[in-house]
Amino acid sequence: MKKALVIILFILLAAGLGYLYWDTRPAVQLAKAGAAVSASGGEDSLLVIERTIEQVPVHAPKVPPFIVFAGDTIRFDRVDLYERMDRELIAFTYGHTNSLLMLKRAGRIFPQIEPILAAQGVPDDLKYLMAIESNVSETAVSVAGAAGLWQFMREVGREFGLEVASTVDERYHLKKETVAACSYLKRAYARFGDWMTVAASYNGGINGVAKRREVQQQRKALDLQLVEETSRYMFRILVAKMMFEDPALFGFQLDEHDYYPYIPPREVVVVSSDIDDLAEFAGRYGVSYAQLRRANPWLRDTKLVTGKGKTYEIVIPDLAAERKYYQNLSK
Repeated sequence: MKKALVIILFILLAAGLGYLYWDTRPAVQLAKAGAAVSASGGEDSLLVIERTIEQVPVHAPKVPPFIVFAGDTIRFDRVDLYERMDRELIAFTYGHTNSLLMLKRAGRIFPQIEPILAAQGVPDDLKYLMAIESNVSETAVSVAGAAGLWQFMREVGREFGLEVASTVDERYHLKKETVAACSYLKRAYARFGDWMTVAASYNGGINGVAKRREVQQQRKALDLQLVEETSRYMFRILVAKMMFEDPALFGFQLDEHDYYPYIPPREVVVVSSDIDDLAEFAGRYGVSYAQLRRANPWLRDTKLVTGKGKTYEIVIPDLAAERKYYQNLSK
């Protein structure tokens, strides 16, 4: 009996404290004060009320009848193709943090990448591989050790002409890693003659995809039984194309100032000898070591050791242009 009485008293006490907290919150007190002023006929009355803001749910886009990728029309008129596409549409729609950051970064990265792809004879749509590989991040590193926008492993990067050393890692060099990626993609296209199969081979390897084509007696990767990662990879690229071309489909309302801009460098310094102290070097050009590294992520140490007969182009960021751009955003 005593135990029951104690419980009842505890409940009553908790209810009283809860009401006291609710009634004394600043928003409620402001509302009461506003109501009192309004009732007294004050001309400058302020009425504060509490309200619940309902979020309008974002629905994943419907699977389209087809998508044109790198000049080829891909239709979703089979159950497997439809459901695989639907899965990635849902994943992109509700993975908003990465999706939004990819969109924003693309404002800076794509204008630098697109002319290189065009000059190398690679279809523009292949830039969407970067979204899947690195979330369009220049400094991305995978748990397996793949690095940069195009996620080259050390040995593969070296195979395609990138220097990977203690003070220099060109897997982080936007122009050089993109040219290397183009070399890989063109080699794969020469073997497969189909850009979506080329995309699959960027994840599954040229030899791996070629072997599966032979065993399964199919020509295109979309018709192959592949490991799940590679199978999803192709559809994620297609969904990335949809999202970058029409972000509103995925619930993103962005204007031009929401994208991170590409601001050309103030100058490019060509060096062919060692730099013992990059912080001192940066100071000579009016920037910090951190700012120099941000503009040149391929620099991997506080010094630069140059190979025999090698030259490097070090970008000096235009800090004045950056400040001007971001100051104008707040106006």
